[in-house]
Amino acid sequence: MGNPTGFKEIDRRTVPYRDALERASDFLEIYTPADTNHLQSQGARCMDCGVPFCQSTTGCPIDNLIPEWNDMVYRGRWEEALKRLHKTNNFPEFTGRTCPAPCEGACVLGITNPPVTIKNIENAIIDRGFEEGWVVASPPAKRTGKKVAIVGSGPSGLAAAAQLNKVGHNVTVYERSDRIGGLLMYGIPNMKLEKDYVDRRVNLLKEEGITFITRTNIGRREDVPEGHVVKIMEEHDGELNFIDPADLVEQYDAVLMATGATKPFDPVGRSPGRDLGGIHFAMDFLTRNTKSLLDSKLKNGNYLSAKGKNVIVIGGGDTGADCIGTSLRHECKSVVNFELLDKPPADRADNNPWPQWPRVYRVDYSHAEVEAKTGDDPRQYSLLTKEFIGENGQITGVRTVNVDWSTPGEKAPFSEVAGSEKVWPADLVLLATGFVGPEKTTPEMLNLDFQNPRGNWETIGAEHGKYTTNQDKVFAAGDCRRGQSLVVWAINEGRGAARAIDEYLMGQSALPAPGLTLGTALAQPS
Repeated sequence: MGNPTGFKEIDRRTVPYRDALERASDFLEIYTPADTNHLQSQGARCMDCGVPFCQSTTGCPIDNLIPEWNDMVYRGRWEEALKRLHKTNNFPEFTGRTCPAPCEGACVLGITNPPVTIKNIENAIIDRGFEEGWVVASPPAKRTGKKVAIVGSGPSGLAAAAQLNKVGHNVTVYERSDRIGGLLMYGIPNMKLEKDYVDRRVNLLKEEGITFITRTNIGRREDVPEGHVVKIMEEHDGELNFIDPADLVEQYDAVLMATGATKPFDPVGRSPGRDLGGIHFAMDFLTRNTKSLLDSKLKNGNYLSAKGKNVIVIGGGDTGADCIGTSLRHECKSVVNFELLDKPPADRADNNPWPQWPRVYRVDYSHAEVEAKTGDDPRQYSLLTKEFIGENGQITGVRTVNVDWSTPGEKAPFSEVAGSEKVWPADLVLLATGFVGPEKTTPEMLNLDFQNPRGNWETIGAEHGKYTTNQDKVFAAGDCRRGQSLVVWAINEGRGAARAIDEYLMGQSALPAPGLTLGTALAQPS
């Protein structure tokens, strides 16, 4: 490291967000530009730790060479830092904005001091690369003549497409939405990831020779339920094309399923009043909002508006925070976030040791925005939803009860607190409760096996590292194989699947195999 005592002399300082009240009034990105001197000083905090756990699977599933590019930024060698960053990460402009930074949770410095601001530095490297014109299209010198179809254009599908195209295969990506990007385009709101960044990268991939086909669903029209993203697209843009997946298997040398885990989990599905109007899954709310924002800056009204409404978000995490932030930008009357779990501790608990992801209390961008407007954190902890209350078929309130996690009940790891019932006013309820795996129509049409790695979750059966299904020529990667996870894990899987497909087509592969460094011994189960 260029400054061996930097971690002793320099305090951690993150690149700040825009002012909370200012940013809460628009859908522009929440981030501020990073000062070069600030980033170089923060890069100097990266210590010569010997065993960089930030590069482990616990820290970074794609093995980003973090200490190397931290040092290069400290020394002002930005273009070299960009080359090292792109060596392992196809899309640092996505991970630098959306990743929760498990690398920082695994930072060795973080054992005793605040960790290095790795995420800020990563984002600054790629942004500078585009500003300086260092990021350009690089088509392969020759083609192999092999054709690969990828179903789904989220981070896993895009990473696989980029890697397969590098070695000369002809890659076609199918996307059922009207825009490329999957989760990146419609699952993450604009204030966290402006869509110009997604389009910019997709345009580069097009220049490199990848073919993208939108508004095309691989499956059957009759299996699409009401309220589905396909229905949303057809409501406003006309009918989509439908293709039998067996036709893809026949026409291509290999097919990769990268469809994500889009089947929502509904823990309140049996609660009284669940069928009332005004109760929606979070992704329906977020998708409609982003599409209307991109189509018309919300002027067409084709979205679920929270304006003037009492909004309740059930479920935390990134999606819950995004629902809070979006509702606030709609000018909701109030917004409350129900969390079933206890409030996390300020510091790591004994059962959450380094280098695990620290399960500690955090204030996300939207929590800070609500607090700036109202003076209160929107989150309510240890709260169980019991009943939805309504009039004339429309939601008007939610009945809850407090729970005690220190006292297990007969059928749950918690007990209900007597006399703690409360009715919260509600005009709009958003379920940010996660997903239970991929939609089954397309895998079932291909007779693919399923696996059940997480209890109630069902994903496409394929081994991590191999990505082969029970059907010849068909591979699976990303959330549809792994289950709901992070963008950085989707990139890991896309890169790994590309190598597996390349080996299948050519007998060998020069593509790197991700996740084979220090992290192998720490890897999460497949």
